[in-house]
Amino acid sequence: MLDTLSSFQLGLAGVGVLTLLAVVLYNQWVSRKNAPRQAEPQTEPGLGGLSVSTEPKEPVLTDDFSSLPQPERKPVLDALIDVIATIESDHPVSGDAALAALPATRRVGTKAFHVEGCNEATGAWEPLLPGQRYTTFQAGVQLANRVGPLNNIEFSEFVAKTQAVADAVGGSPNFSDMLEEVARARELDQFANAHDAQLSFTLCARASAWSPGYIQQHAGRLGFVPGVIPGRMVMASSVVGAPPILFLTFDTQAAMAEDPALSAVREFSLSLDVPQIAREDQAFERMREVARLLAEHMDGVVTDGDGQILGDGVLDQIASDLQQLYDALDARELSAGSTQARRLFS
Repeated sequence: MLDTLSSFQLGLAGVGVLTLLAVVLYNQWVSRKNAPRQAEPQTEPGLGGLSVSTEPKEPVLTDDFSSLPQPERKPVLDALIDVIATIESDHPVSGDAALAALPATRRVGTKAFHVEGCNEATGAWEPLLPGQRYTTFQAGVQLANRVGPLNNIEFSEFVAKTQAVADAVGGSPNFSDMLEEVARARELDQFANAHDAQLSFTLCARASAWSPGYIQQHAGRLGFVPGVIPGRMVMASSVVGAPPILFLTFDTQAAMAEDPALSAVREFSLSLDVPQIAREDQAFERMREVARLLAEHMDGVVTDGDGQILGDGVLDQIASDLQQLYDALDARELSAGSTQARRLFS
């Protein structure tokens, strides 16, 4: 009887151990299943059989790519989007003296304020440079931006700042009519509001969440590099000085976590500022393809800001609408990606 009871007890103990082991293994499986996906540490095959290293590289910490060679300095002011006042001078003025005459802030209210000079040697308008001499100057304030149109108060501030510059260089300014310029600013602002477009896709994880490193690794394979803000990556333009073509953004706190590998990210966004990028760059087409590839490789789904899945029909309609927007900007001589468009839609 004792032997039978002992065997029975041993059997129960064995069943208990197996049950406990099963529970532990199940919990480990659930933990692994729900853990954020991690970046792969090893090298992987790339295009054409080449090896793509996944070892961390020196990050390109830039959103404006100021570390790249600077583009040629060209005039900024344009009568299309600026109020311009000419400052006539009786004698040439050195660039150093003109620079010293500029106000401490290059803003008029919420609008950009610029002063340029006509170079005595070349006869060309240019941003002021030390070591040069200028025969005439022009000051300008932007008519409109995404904050709104130039108003009466801002125009008055523009007049005051321009007069101060003129006094410092010994010149006389010529101003246009305030009411006409403010009316022009309102009309331009109405056009800009009707033809602005900032697009955004959201990529959501279907099952397991992603770690920041996992997102960065997959985005890096498609040409994204880290930006200056944690949780932001950019796809650089091939044109020096041009803004990034696309932005990828995920949770900043997850990117800044003490151990990012433990951070779980369930969604991130891809965004495109349409007027900032030239039509020929085919930014929307690239955005659409990038979203498709990331969703495919990361087991995600592409949605709009309300969580609605973006199908091909919706995306095709967006692409068609964008072509009409590009045409309207071209007709107004504010082509997407041009200096004027970048300033207006900022």
